[in-house]
Amino acid sequence: MENYQTLLYYCYSPIAEAEQFAADHLKFCKSLGLTGRIIVADEGLNGTVSGTKASCAAYMDAVHADERFAKTEFKIDEVAEPSFIKMHCRYKSEIVHSGLRDPNIINPNVQTGKHLEPVEFQKMIDQEDVIILDVRSNYEHNLGRFKNAVTLDIENFRDFPEKINELAKYKDKKVLTYCTGGIKCEKASALLLHHGFSDVYQLHGGIIKYGKEAGGEDFEGKCYVFDNRIAVDINTVNPKVVSTCYNCGKVTPKMINCANPECNEHITQCDDCGESLEGCCSVICTTNPRKRPYDGTGYYVKVPQPVKARL
Repeated sequence: MENYQTLLYYCYSPIAEAEQFAADHLKFCKSLGLTGRIIVADEGLNGTVSGTKASCAAYMDAVHADERFAKTEFKIDEVAEPSFIKMHCRYKSEIVHSGLRDPNIINPNVQTGKHLEPVEFQKMIDQEDVIILDVRSNYEHNLGRFKNAVTLDIENFRDFPEKINELAKYKDKKVLTYCTGGIKCEKASALLLHHGFSDVYQLHGGIIKYGKEAGGEDFEGKCYVFDNRIAVDINTVNPKVVSTCYNCGKVTPKMINCANPECNEHITQCDDCGESLEGCCSVICTTNPRKRPYDGTGYYVKVPQPVKARL
């Protein structure tokens, strides 16, 4: 029985004294018994939290009661157990790291691509003058992506601005951007508009909302999520596995992070290679003395790296 919920959300809304807000918000979340990961910045909130249905309801009510975040949309998943072990709420320079911090150039509250609801997005994706653009990182779109999507060779979203020139050939097309929950598209679509793309759209609520409201049709593979679940199913209409094992090339839907904590690489890996490599991405990683025991899941909580002594 699924007695817990996991909430995915973001809100671009200026926060005064955001660093103090983050400390106070952490205490509040802990008082509700929530676990999760929240990023607070001067520009707003970005979080995934998990807990009992009652705790999640109380949290959503509290966020909506603050006029700064009244417009926040929550994507709600019913889960069998909390999707995190601990509760973190940290202050950072951006709620999604892009390196685009000049509000005169990129400000999602002023200009972004046209928001498409899932059903609208679904109707447009097969049109001839449309390009579907995945703005996520390699390990995310390797696991799952929309059929015929243009993917970018980027390790992190902060690499996205460097790819604008590669995308220039699509300036005369309708560009439909998408990501997990919508937050990256707010800045990605704004940057495209800034660079002269005239017809830019974004999937409102991202892949997660698309799965809930449009059945996930034509999303191939699974969707990477930033919690203990690692990946979730999206497509209930015409599902297809598109990811292959990093080690042997066999088709597999399984995503892991390397058992060597000093590597922690996100890869797709079949169970056979997981067993033979003890949850590592390579033979050399199996020799690391800090290697974590492989339990078959391939998920490990990130651990602090040892501090190197200064010379």
